[in-house]
Formats: sequence, C-alpha cells, structure tokens
Amino acid sequence: MKYKYLFLLLFSFFQLKSEAQPKNEIRATWLTTIYGLDWPTVKATSPANINKQKAELCNILDNLKAANFNTILLQTRLRGDVIYPSSIETFNETMTGKSGSSPGYDPLAFAIEECHKRGMECHAWMVSIPLGKESHVKELGKNSVIRKHPQICKRYQGEWFLDPGNPATKEYLFSVIKEVVTRYDVDGINLDYIRYPDQPKNFPDKETYNKYGKGEKLDNWRRENITSIVRYLYDGVKQLKPWVKMSSSPIGKYKDTSRYPSGGWNAYHTVYQDAQEWLREGIQDILFPMMYFNGNNFYPFALDWQEKSSGRYIVPGLGIYFLDPVEKNWPLSEIERQIFFTRSHGLMGQAYYRTSYILNNTKHLYSELSGYHYACPALQPDMKWMDNTPPSSPDKITCNHVGSTTLLSWQPAVDNDPVNKPTYIVYASNHYPVDTSNPKNLLAQGIRETHYTVEGKPGKIRNQYFAVTATDRFGNESLAVQLDAPKETFQISEDSTLLILPHSEDLTEITITDLTGRCVLHSEYKEQVAIGNMQSGVYKVIFTDFTGKTHFSTTMLAR
Repeated sequence: MKYKYLFLLLFSFFQLKSEAQPKNEIRATWLTTIYGLDWPTVKATSPANINKQKAELCNILDNLKAANFNTILLQTRLRGDVIYPSSIETFNETMTGKSGSSPGYDPLAFAIEECHKRGMECHAWMVSIPLGKESHVKELGKNSVIRKHPQICKRYQGEWFLDPGNPATKEYLFSVIKEVVTRYDVDGINLDYIRYPDQPKNFPDKETYNKYGKGEKLDNWRRENITSIVRYLYDGVKQLKPWVKMSSSPIGKYKDTSRYPSGGWNAYHTVYQDAQEWLREGIQDILFPMMYFNGNNFYPFALDWQEKSSGRYIVPGLGIYFLDPVEKNWPLSEIERQIFFTRSHGLMGQAYYRTSYILNNTKHLYSELSGYHYACPALQPDMKWMDNTPPSSPDKITCNHVGSTTLLSWQPAVDNDPVNKPTYIVYASNHYPVDTSNPKNLLAQGIRETHYTVEGKPGKIRNQYFAVTATDRFGNESLAVQLDAPKETFQISEDSTLLILPHSEDLTEITITDLTGRCVLHSEYKEQVAIGNMQSGVYKVIFTDFTGKTHFSTTMLAR
C-alpha cells in the first residue's frame, strides 16, 4: 500500500511540469521493418520506388531528429532473414515484396549513413531465436536455416525456432552478427526474442537435453543455455569492436518482486531469461526490457530492474501502441508518468514501441515529446566499464559569417586510438563561457568532420558564443574548447549606413579595422553605429567588454 501512495505522490508532483531534462539519456525507438509496419511502405521494385523508399526513411529520421531522439533500433534480422545483402541469410520480403529479392541497394548501410548524418546512433535489432511460421519457411526454401542447418532447428506449435540447447546455435547466431559488425559501422546490436518461445514447457528439446544437460534441472539448464548464448555473442562482438553496444529486450518483468507479483508472466520463470544475471556478469551494456504495462505492473518492476542493474543501463521499452483506441486506449498521461518516473529514479532513458505511433502523433505524443519532454537534445551516456579515457580536446575554433549563416571549423582532437575516431559536439549560448553541462546549450552532436554550418535566421540578432568538444565511441567527452567570438553580433541596415548591434550590458567599445589592421572606426558600444563613410570591403569588428577583454568577428560591407 505504501508503494501505491509513493507512486501517486510522484504522479501529483509530475503534474507540476517541473521535470528537468538530463544531458545524457538514451531516447530510442524500435523501427519495425517486418510487414513494413514502420518502414518501408513503398516496395523497391523500380529505380523510382527505390528513391521513394529511401526518401521515406529519411523523412522518418528527420522527424525523429526534430523531436531529439538519438537512437534508432532498426529491425535488421527478422525471422531467419535480413534486410541487407548477406552471405548467410537471404533478404526478407519486406523490402521488395518478394522473399530473397534484392532491393537494388543496401538498406542497412543506407540507414546507418543517414542516422549518422543526423547525429543519431543506429543499432541493428536482431530477432534471435524465432525462425517463422511454416509458410514463411517454405517461402525461404533452400535459403532457410532449417534447410541449411536442420540440426539446430526445432518445430514447435506451428513455428520454427533455433534450439538454444544446441551449442552450434550460438555459433550460428554469432556468424550472422559478426557479418553485420565487421561490414557495417553499426553502433549497437539489440537482441530480441533471445529466449525460449511462449509456453515452452513442451518445447521439443528432450534429445538435446539428454545429450548436453549433464544431469542439471531442465529449468536451470534452459536458463543457462540462453545466458551462454548472450555471453558468447557479447564476448565475440567486443573482441571485434569493443565500442559496439550489446543490448537485449527481455520480458518486462524479471520475476516476482517484494513489491508486487508478476502475475505469472516473467522473464525468469516463463521464458528462461535470467537477464539480471547478464547484468551481474557484465555481458550486456544496455537492457531494453519490454515494459508494455501501466500502473503497478510498470513502476515496481522498473525499480527492480534499476536496483539490480549492476552499473549497466536500463532503458524501459514503453508500450505506446496501447495509446491507440483500437488497442487499450491509454491516456497520454500514462506514458508521460512513465517518462517522469524513469528519469526521477535514475534509469538511463526510454525506448518506444513502435515508431509509427510516435510519428502519427497518437494522442499528441509527438507534440508532447518534441515540445516538452525532449525539448532539448541529449547525448549518449558513456560506457566507462569499457573505456573511461576521453579523447583530447579539439583546438583553434574559427568562425566565419556568410549572410545569416555561421561557419564553424576547428582543429581535430588527436585520439590515441586511430580506430576509435572521435566525433564532435557543438554547444551554443548567449553567455560566455558556454556551459557545456546544460543540455539547453547542445546544438549538434555526432559530427564526423571538423566543421559545422549553423543556419541562422535573417534579421535575427543574437549575441551567441560557441564551444566544441570531442567524444569517442564509448561516450567519453573531452574538455571544451571555447570560441569567444559572438555569432551574430550585428546586422547592417539595408542602406548600409548603420551597424545595428544587440543590447549588451557587458560590451563597452567597438572598433572596426580593415584587414591591414588600420582603424577605420572607434566608438563607444551602442545599438546603432554610423558607418556611412566606410568603403566596400571586408573588415574586422572588435568588441571590448567591461573587463577589457576583446572579442572579434568579421563582416563584409557591400555597397
């Protein structure tokens, strides 16, 4: 009863809309490709349709980026087939409408590239154990794993599954994942259905158990089979690319807690997922438990995951499809409470199933996320258990103005690992130095070049400062290098007779020189300075603040 009171108290507090947004938070969504549920809706059957299919994905990513999402869990392996050209498994029909048919481009490579352009991570969501219904397996024909490796496959309740008890299963799964990790610049691998099938009591693994069980109790043996697969995949990926984040999506309730019972449906007893053991053993970086529940079926179990996280990251999967009136018609406030609860109890973010319910603005979810809960960008949290050394700072920021656009450039950070090359984060503020701990100052992240273009709005005057940091693939962020030159310190009147300056209580003087350093104007700082006598050309504009420190920028005066 006391926990019910606690949750109600927190929910009342939530209504005050006083939620602080963290600087580091995973904001993820499952982008579902099976049956084209989220993408694609256009089949790649012609060059024109290939372009439409690509444009459709870009539009999805643009909208998610606009709402400050930073992680895409892209369904990459579906049911023993994939969405990329593979030497192991064939194309799923979702891209072209025909099983085994190439869409004429590499969807996974394209998705990763487009995510990275937007500063977002792309994790390959891999459905692990299920291989599909009988009809699906027949469509795959000779390309199916059932035909190629029948010894590791089992038919159960009209569907096919890999046999977790056969040691060759983990080797096969690793071969599939290794192909993705070595060929693609993927940021993570998300294991889905890494468990026994629903109602597995009569799963046909008696022969496997007799061969490999070694007298262990069946339940414990099955649990260890799944853990053994997770361990094998984690260790194998980390040997290839230690920065690739390994995660899974277990059943949302681990097992009964002291706070609340699981109602007979949990990861540990029902489908043999000992996911908290994976955390204790350190063979997962992130868990995305599928917490598609509300009320006391959500909150006590979210606390249980966090309390047993062993320093790894828990990111609850939120069942936003239940907002749909044809599902359970949840009120939007239920999802908002879950966001608030996860933040207030130190969980490392939220994931949403599935993307279309976000972009369709179901119950105004997209509006509320973009306008309030995710109004500021967020960076990825670091993986200090893998690496805790930040890269060196970038150096020597320069700033040039072209009309209303600002061009930033800097010297690269020199990291001691040439493979783990840093990317860059740009911060902007109206105050100097820029506070890089404040998420409101985050302007851009995941920048892979040493320059960035800030698109301004003509006629808008701002006194803006910049800072740049470097971050490695483990999320370690360097110290900032600050640029103390204002971004848009002035406007020139249409008749080119006045320099229009923003109001400032810090600046006291303005000096304008030509590029040889000759002073052509010196004045006290005021909001309008006459420049009618100046000739066309490029000038340096120098501002002096009340401490005597100078700040400068450049401008071109054209008549």
